[in-house]
Parts: sequence; structure tokens; C-alpha cells
Amino acid sequence: MPDSFELPAAAAYGFLLVLTRVSGAFVFVPLPGMQAAPAAARVVLALAVALTLWPAWPVAAAGLTLGGNLIWLASEAALGIGVGLAVAFLYESLLLAAQAMGLQAGYSYASTVDPATQADSGVLLVVAQLISWLLFLAGGLDRFIIRAFARSLEVWPPGSFRVSAGGVEAILGLGSVMFSTAVRLALPVLALLVLIDVAFALLGRINAQLQLLTLAFPVKMLAALALFAALAAAFPRLYSGAAARTARSISEFLGS
Repeated sequence: MPDSFELPAAAAYGFLLVLTRVSGAFVFVPLPGMQAAPAAARVVLALAVALTLWPAWPVAAAGLTLGGNLIWLASEAALGIGVGLAVAFLYESLLLAAQAMGLQAGYSYASTVDPATQADSGVLLVVAQLISWLLFLAGGLDRFIIRAFARSLEVWPPGSFRVSAGGVEAILGLGSVMFSTAVRLALPVLALLVLIDVAFALLGRINAQLQLLTLAFPVKMLAALALFAALAAAFPRLYSGAAARTARSISEFLGS
């Protein structure tokens, strides 16, 4: 009779748990270019990484009931969601600042193709997205995320992860870091735009015959673009501070 391949139930359960944790890295963590990749490529990559982690597969999962295995799967998904949420907060800090600047400067009327979603987005928003990706890679955060997931397999073997109150508080606290970073980046530009509006209002009050409405948008757009370029040197410093806080929160969430 021909040989038949049999996969033990314990190995199947272990593979499913590790695959759930690995999938969290490719689904919930907004890695640059990953969202634009074909779904089939991401599935194959997740399967390949899960197979390479064969020594970390749990061996005692076969004795669990269906409800127990569902709890294990939920805990593995929670790990990926938590890390992905932390990285998303960091990623959205620059985008939030660009959204605030672009809306006040009038760049909401100028759109281009977003390379991640292939949809029309504001010019400053796409530029901030590219800058955020570059800073993410230049700061070595991609390597940190990979090491964090690798370390989590040692600290929390598949199926043993438990969400703690301190870990959840650390991740949710990154929301305030996102808003504070965005405000620190956008506030100089917003203040300049307010001064320009006040100056045009005073000129229009002094001389009602001046047609300043046609000059308002070009002046504000050029001023915002010039100050945005001048503040580009401060982006890495502010981003690195927020990235360090994100790394500490992820380590606290993972308990490592």
C-alpha cells in the first residue's frame, strides 16, 4: 500500500496557534508596503514563517476542548492586535499632523494616488505617509518588531499569552503620544496660517477695495509648504522620541 501522510492533532493545533500569532504581524502591524501586497503573497509568507517556527509549536494543545482552543486562538490574536495597534499609533502621528496642516492650508483640493490604498489622498498626507515609512525603516523599527515577536515565543509560548491591565494601559497610552506628536509637528504651521488669515483680514478691513480672496489660497499653500520643508529636520527627532515610547509600551505589553 502507498505510504500516507498523517499530521498529529497536537502538531495541527500547534501550527494553527503559531500561524495565528504570525498572521497578526502581517495583518495588524502596518508594515510599509505590506498592505499593498497581494493577499496570496501575504498568506504564503505567513505560512512559511509559521513553518519555520516548528520548534516553538506547543505539543500539549491536542488535549484541549474546542472552547479551550478558541480561547488560545483569541489570546494569540490579541497579541498581534496589541502590537499592531501600538505601531499604528506611531504611524498615524505624522499622518494626523499632515491632515491638520493640509486642511487649513487648502491642500485638501490637491490630491494624488496613495501608494498603499491606490485611492486619491491629499498631497501632504501622502508625503507624510512616505516620510513615516522611511523613518520607520531608518529607525530599525521593522527589526524591533520581528525581534519582539521572536522574543514573545520564548516569554509567552503559543497559547499561554494573557492580556494584562498594565499592558493594555501601555498600548492605549500611545494614543496620547500620537496626538501630542501630531500637535507638536502641526502647531507651527497652523500658527503661521492663522497669522496670514489675520493679516489678510486687517488688510481687507483697511481697504475694502482690495481683492485678497484670490491671493489667500496661494499664499497659504506656499507658506505651509515652505514651513513644512523647514520643519522636516525636526521630524526624525520627534519621531524617534515617539518610537522609543512605542518600543517600551510593546515590551511592557509582551512582558519582556
